[in-house]
Amino acid sequence: NPPAGKTLKPTAQKVMEVIDLTKTLDENLYIYSEGSYSDPPLLIEGWSSVQSQGYKVSRVSLGTQCGTHVDAPSHFVEGGADLGSLPVEALMGKYLLLELDQGVSKIEHRGEPILFLKSSAGIEISEEFFNSLLALPCRVWVIVYDVSIRRRDIFHFNRALAEADKYLVENVDEQAAQRVKSGGEMFALPLKLVATS
Repeated sequence: NPPAGKTLKPTAQKVMEVIDLTKTLDENLYIYSEGSYSDPPLLIEGWSSVQSQGYKVSRVSLGTQCGTHVDAPSHFVEGGADLGSLPVEALMGKYLLLELDQGVSKIEHRGEPILFLKSSAGIEISEEFFNSLLALPCRVWVIVYDVSIRRRDIFHFNRALAEADKYLVENVDEQAAQRVKSGGEMFALPLKLVATS
């Protein structure tokens, strides 16, 4: 209650929007395949049921690159750091959002630990621009759609990140990502797997 003779004015509350960028793991999930190679398929099957065992358990089998995931440097560099080498705090915090479709004339990094590269389709960037991004102290990068480097092979972007000891969050929900705005925070919490990339 307000003190006698005083009234409280309503204050405007800022509503925080939470955007889940995680892709759903179901039969519609794209599994990477190129030539004769294919990542392991996603398999979800019943293991026990309430009727037979008194509780339900499912068995899940998938590759480490299935759905929304984090590429550790060891994914492209022999002997590189794995997911267990990255402290969980590095996957949480403010991000620097760069909207690549709109062209980036100036990068204003204000200490954000995460770099978020957003586009509305796969995009190609210059090596000079890529090197300016690599120079940022952001250890975790997030991409929406594929990013490639002009006049370089398809995996140059990924290998260069790995060689620079950077981690890449990829294969996010592209539609949800279009709602991401500057000034937010990100929480990327992968499965706590040891010695995986």
